[in-house]
Amino acid sequence: MRKLHRHRSIRPLPHPNPIISTTLSPSYPTKHEINGHLDNDENLISTITNIVHGNQSWSVSFNNTISSNLKQQHVEKVLLRTLDDPRLALRFFNFLGLHRNFNHSTTSFCILIHALVQSNLLWPASSLIQTLLLRTSSPEIVFKYYYDTYVNYNFSRTIGFDLLINAYVQGRRVLDSFSVVNLMKSKNVMPEIRTVSDVFNGLIRIRRFDLVLKFFDEMTEIGIRGNAYIHTAIIRCLCELKNFDRANELIQWLGSNNHELNIVMYNVFIHGLCKSQKMEEAMELKQALPLKGLKADVVTYCSLIMGFCRLQQFKTARTLISEMVDMGFVPSEAVVSGVVEGLRRNGDAISAYNLIQDLDSIKALPNIFVYNALINSLCKEGNVDEANILFKNMDTNGLTPNDITYSIIIDSFCKRGQLEDARLFLDKMNDSGIKASVYPYNSLINGYCKSGKPRIAETLLKEMVFQDVNPTVVTYTCLIDGYCKHQDVHKALRLYHEMTGKRIFPNTYTFTSLISGFFNANMGTEASAFFLEMMERNVIPNERTYNVMIEGHCQEGNMVKAFDLFDQMVEKGLKPDTYTFRSLMAGLCSINKVSEAKEFVNNLNRQNHKLNEMCYSALLQGFCQAGLLDDAISASNEMIEKGIDMDIVCYSMLINGSVKEGDDVKLIHFLKEMHDKGMKPDNVLYTILIDAFGKRRDLGKAIGYWDIMISEKCNPNVVTYTVIINCLCKLGFIEKAEVLFKEMLVNSIFPNHVTYGCFLDCLTNEGHMEKALHLHNIMLKGSLANTITYNILIRGFCKLGRIQEGVKILDEMFDNGILPDHVSYSTIIYEYCRNGNVHEAIKVWDLMIDSGLKPDTLAYSFIIHGCCVAGELTKAVDFRDDMVKRGLKLNQSLELL
Repeated sequence: MRKLHRHRSIRPLPHPNPIISTTLSPSYPTKHEINGHLDNDENLISTITNIVHGNQSWSVSFNNTISSNLKQQHVEKVLLRTLDDPRLALRFFNFLGLHRNFNHSTTSFCILIHALVQSNLLWPASSLIQTLLLRTSSPEIVFKYYYDTYVNYNFSRTIGFDLLINAYVQGRRVLDSFSVVNLMKSKNVMPEIRTVSDVFNGLIRIRRFDLVLKFFDEMTEIGIRGNAYIHTAIIRCLCELKNFDRANELIQWLGSNNHELNIVMYNVFIHGLCKSQKMEEAMELKQALPLKGLKADVVTYCSLIMGFCRLQQFKTARTLISEMVDMGFVPSEAVVSGVVEGLRRNGDAISAYNLIQDLDSIKALPNIFVYNALINSLCKEGNVDEANILFKNMDTNGLTPNDITYSIIIDSFCKRGQLEDARLFLDKMNDSGIKASVYPYNSLINGYCKSGKPRIAETLLKEMVFQDVNPTVVTYTCLIDGYCKHQDVHKALRLYHEMTGKRIFPNTYTFTSLISGFFNANMGTEASAFFLEMMERNVIPNERTYNVMIEGHCQEGNMVKAFDLFDQMVEKGLKPDTYTFRSLMAGLCSINKVSEAKEFVNNLNRQNHKLNEMCYSALLQGFCQAGLLDDAISASNEMIEKGIDMDIVCYSMLINGSVKEGDDVKLIHFLKEMHDKGMKPDNVLYTILIDAFGKRRDLGKAIGYWDIMISEKCNPNVVTYTVIINCLCKLGFIEKAEVLFKEMLVNSIFPNHVTYGCFLDCLTNEGHMEKALHLHNIMLKGSLANTITYNILIRGFCKLGRIQEGVKILDEMFDNGILPDHVSYSTIIYEYCRNGNVHEAIKVWDLMIDSGLKPDTLAYSFIIHGCCVAGELTKAVDFRDDMVKRGLKLNQSLELL
């Protein structure tokens, strides 16, 4: 194949017409003269040429007659006669286009471009090329005019072709630029090697590696010597095509043929190997660099490090970072981010933190997203001090904390219960001018709700709205859940209606929280209504929703509904878990269907469901409550056979059952078995023992276990103290109970309403009502009084026949914001009936009904019996009928009415 060569034909430029001095009369014809020679193109061209070279205003000289007769070929001729001054030619060209709206020919563009290039005016030439390419889309047409002009008018510099190619490349018309290169080659004209390199890189960007390699082969075939840029582009192509063998052969060939080899070329090869996870070959290339007289640079290391990151080999990547830092190189942000993020994702946040600390002196940091992610991981793993150090160092390291950074820190504080610290960070965030999003507010609201402070959480909701931060379903769900767990379902319901009123739609968690709250408040009907509403809104219940529903119905003793929900759950493809099974087993046991609970366990075992100690503890409790200790022991043996370890709760059930059965031998046996397994009774188990022996009125053993508990340094809690105090009070040892009460206060264990209730019950039983009232006033001041403590006082006064004082206590309850229950009213009703004052009893009954309370069977028995004794048989029958309407079961005596 013949060798391509540059077109070298240089011809003399056409001699321009002489410039006429402007100091004489105008050399151009007058209007009358022009009109006489309009048919003479040469005269017109000469006239225009003289105007262009003259000093008078072109706007005046180019009158309407000239402009209307001006053709594209006239302009081409004028441009050729102005080649000695291409700047002037450019002015003329632009004047016609801008002021006369003249449509220049492609030939005019090409003449002027070549003329400008000839005078080394490359920038205006490039600008003209850009305009030309906007006019003509076809590179073949442009090249034809371009080449013909170059040849026909004897231009000598070929750099204009390079400018044309570069214009296509810069305009992202790479394939068009490649077409021009091929057209040049067909005319035996070759662009500069640097231009070819630019075209190659453009083709690589659009992944036309085939065209690059084909043209390079043709270049090599005809003996055109490439440079380092060309060879680097070829290596990049080969790496993209994963043809590493040929890339290696090319490097070897270049070295043996005295071509330049530089680090850039090797870096491209190493990068390609790293992308294809050929790290061993990449490292071998890096190690061989000194033999080629080259040194690895920052790009070399960065490519290798990112390669090892792709292979999850972060320790090797970490070592290479240390090596490059020792050589004085600063790793890029991308490299540091990659290694830090890789270590974090692989559960080694501490190593990622240590890397950032090591690089602190050279200020090499990951990007803000990776930095935030690491702070988040450190917080979640409990490495809070390290997270705080990273946060404090952000400003000094040139990283500005953003809303995500603050949100992570605030959320971390909230999850650890450090709500005041979290609140301070929210204030700091606002002071920094960073607008808080909904996320930190949600974290704080959730934190306060979980710590039992939903009212404070609700103030944050108001603050959000004031700050123009829109609450989400998560915001309201946290508050609803908080109030439900705080036993305030009415406020939870208010928030639910507020949320839906704002068209914030409840989700599965919202409904689950409400359902749980209503069941816990013994409002099963309302809970079931919300479950139906959930279905109507097409909100899909999850496993937890069904578990809450099942547990709620089990606690109500409605096992038919509970098992219906269980079946429904399975039909929907949801998986019941040990929480589900435990609720169903406990529910069956609570309605004395222990044998059915055992059969349920057997069925679950046959279906290969995995039960845990919590499930079996429910069964053990059911057996023990039913007095079936031997069955409970058999169930515990079955647990052990199935590899389920007996925990302290299971032993507590068996021990409690043994005490109830009065079987001290078995009690000692289980305590010894616990000891042999290295398990120590906790304060819950000791409390069970003390309470059980106290109820058996065996004070000696109750005190004995108390002493053992203290000797083993198992600290009693408020429940344990209350149990032993109750035991002492019941047995008449009130002075000893008072000693323990004082001991509680010394040990900073604060008595609750049950503790006070023990003393209150003892005082009222012994008729010490003044002391009881004094104690109750103390309870009121400490917000410990409740309906039960008031009922104790009412019972005490009624027992002494001081019924009016009992009624006064009933009124006082309302004054102190404590609502009486049916026991409060029934106690007074009973006393009135016992004294034969049935009319007053009926008045109190009406008050109870007006309060919205539902009388129980005992209350109906009192009022009906009182009516019968007083001879009010009609009213007795009315009460009986009302009782039947309410669905209460009549006892034998009431059925006779």
